[in-house]
Amino acid sequence: MRFILLNIFIFFSSSIFAETVTINNVRVWAAPDSTRIVFDISGPVKHKLTQLSAPYRTVIDLKETSMTKKLIQPGSADKYLQAIRSATRNQDDLRIVFDLKKIVQYKTFQLKPNKKYGHRLVVDLYESDSEETKRNNAQQETTASKRARDVIVAIDAGHGGEDPGAEGPSGVYEKNVVLKISQELVDIINKEHGMRAVMIRKGDYYMSLRKRINKAREYKADLFMSVHADAFRDPKVQGSSVYVLSKRGASSEAAKWIAESENASDLIGGVSLDNKDDVLASVLLDLSQTASLEASIDIADRVLKGLKSVGKVHKRTVQSAGFAVLKSPDIPSILIETAFISNPSEERKLLSKKHRTNMANAIMVGLRGYFRDFAPEGTVLASRKHIIGYGETLSTIAQHYQISTDTLRRHNDLKGDLVRTGQTISIPKSSGT
Repeated sequence: MRFILLNIFIFFSSSIFAETVTINNVRVWAAPDSTRIVFDISGPVKHKLTQLSAPYRTVIDLKETSMTKKLIQPGSADKYLQAIRSATRNQDDLRIVFDLKKIVQYKTFQLKPNKKYGHRLVVDLYESDSEETKRNNAQQETTASKRARDVIVAIDAGHGGEDPGAEGPSGVYEKNVVLKISQELVDIINKEHGMRAVMIRKGDYYMSLRKRINKAREYKADLFMSVHADAFRDPKVQGSSVYVLSKRGASSEAAKWIAESENASDLIGGVSLDNKDDVLASVLLDLSQTASLEASIDIADRVLKGLKSVGKVHKRTVQSAGFAVLKSPDIPSILIETAFISNPSEERKLLSKKHRTNMANAIMVGLRGYFRDFAPEGTVLASRKHIIGYGETLSTIAQHYQISTDTLRRHNDLKGDLVRTGQTISIPKSSGT
């Protein structure tokens, strides 16, 4: 009898004193093609998601869970999420409802604590095989087949959303300053004849490393350029660096990815290779990219020379490392560490629009030089044709292409310097033409 009573006491004690999981904070990150909802929780939680229609909504039931703060609401620009609401269920459980603007697919996973955050429950809402994307790609292919295309440079602002990157002495996050530098670069590149820049990360949201590469491929990029701001335990360390993929480092990195099933930077996104066999994982991380790597080294060297004109460089030669974001075998890729955000002086420079603009112009010098000499086939720069715009003169065009006015005149068999808007002229590849 005493044994039975003891067991009853233990049962009720474990039920009464079982720890309830609490939701301490909720963050919503809206990206162009997905929305991420992050719940900061006190510990691992049992949960179940259900998709409902009429109207569209996703319901998540959390066992033995309570909430300490009011739910944050999505912004009006969010493509998928209309509102979030919650209610207690079965006295001890919590139900959270995501009111949706359209039907979506979803993915949910839990993350263990790291240096910045505790336990987290993440819900991703997204749509796959977007008809809009298909239409855009079809339009781009149709347009490209009709005329010579621009050189496309994909600018990837590192980190974002739940992944803030390095933090400066005054609390400045890497994700924010590199987004501003990237925007400066896009503006400058888009003013360049025959070149067009596309942003991989357009706002403050998380994006996995593989998705960044895939985005560049969707844009049919001729160059992938990832922009970062370095950090080190010694605040005196400073200067810019430019990286390309290391064959040796990349090979060991690939083995590490397959062995550990995830890249360290992608841990925040719950990205895993668990559902891929070793052969497919090897293909995804294939490093047989000799031509792309040679082009990457050439571009990186020219960009580094440009950066030397605007400030101190940490390494005077191009460096190589096994960065996963540089592993696209078909797109030349470089990574720029613009400065050490951990250095107080360089942190202040990164916050200066003037310095960011100077840095973007210095990077542009390297890009302009490379694509002037090695423009991809089928591009405007490869055809070396220039359509004269309003206000342009023969001398300004010659200066733009870094050739003499006399050479440009002779190459086009022009009698004088008079040109008209809309006129097409041919650009010689060198002043010796």
